Amino acid sequence: MERFRTEVLEKDLFRVLRNDLGDANLKIVLKKVVPIPGDISVVNLGLKDSDLLQHMWNEIEIIVNVAATTNFDERYDVGLSINTFGPLNVLNFAKKCVKGQLLLHVSTAYVCGEKPGILPEKTFKMGETLNSNGKLVIETEMELMKQKLKELQKQECSEEEIAQSMKDLGMSRATLHGWPNTYVFTKSMGEMLLGNHRENLPLVIIRPTMITSTFSEPFPGWIEGLRTIDSVIVAYGKGRLKCFLADSNSVLDLIPVDMVANAMVMAVAIHAGKSGSQDVYHVGSSCKNPITFGQLHDLAARYFTKSPLVGRDGSPIIVSKGTILSTMSQFSFYMTLRYKLPLQ
Repeated sequence: MERFRTEVLEKDLFRVLRNDLGDANLKIVLKKVVPIPGDISVVNLGLKDSDLLQHMWNEIEIIVNVAATTNFDERYDVGLSINTFGPLNVLNFAKKCVKGQLLLHVSTAYVCGEKPGILPEKTFKMGETLNSNGKLVIETEMELMKQKLKELQKQECSEEEIAQSMKDLGMSRATLHGWPNTYVFTKSMGEMLLGNHRENLPLVIIRPTMITSTFSEPFPGWIEGLRTIDSVIVAYGKGRLKCFLADSNSVLDLIPVDMVANAMVMAVAIHAGKSGSQDVYHVGSSCKNPITFGQLHDLAARYFTKSPLVGRDGSPIIVSKGTILSTMSQFSFYMTLRYKLPLQ
């Protein structure tokens, strides 16, 4: 409970709630929140207390699963454990809830791979691949991973060597079946398992695009840590990025985190209790309110010109607008002029 208080409730995100409720009402609300540590990679979410498990199965109505590893080149064993079989463990737990009305699973829009045009909100069929290069058998993927891990351990490889080999295996298996990286590949297989084993439990899959800071709720601009495009913007603001390898006209699908949260709440309200239903929602902005990389570049340049970041010495960091390079040949030429030639 102490960790929940310090790492969640005391964060700036909840200041509006704290101010609106006041200390007395906040304590009443906290009595209704019961944090329970668990692990989705384990059966029954790793919970051992039989009385607690039975109580949860008797009382829980809605389950929302946001647990995942989001490293693009995650170790294959870790990605399979958390992103693929983790959702199945959550589903099996949810099916034991006698009052269960819905499982909402948060995935990612990028399970659809790299395709042009509008992507339909459709579920994956079991064993479906993005490139039709044979059939995907999830159990085989698990066995391949286990066999490779066993071989590495038998060879007495170091932890670093095992980790790198597991990362390489994940990327190679992903590209074999048409996905760009281990993250979206393992998330896709997780969706397949959910759809195949859900039976009559209502299931909603939310697929957000690149999640950014809050648009309005509980206040504009909140974000914790650096995710997706944020790391690029901050690196530029710190003067560490002088050029960008990108197409100025390419659309970046960005979506504020509060809009994603609102979509999740609405999906629960609409679909809870609808036995046998399975629905997919893409939560993004590129169809109705697209922004190109060139536009984002201009906005960032104007912002940091007006409100520069401060360096370690206390002085403002002055950044130039930077250069957008649309081809690898342009990038190579730029790097030669700026870095290689001065070293000669």
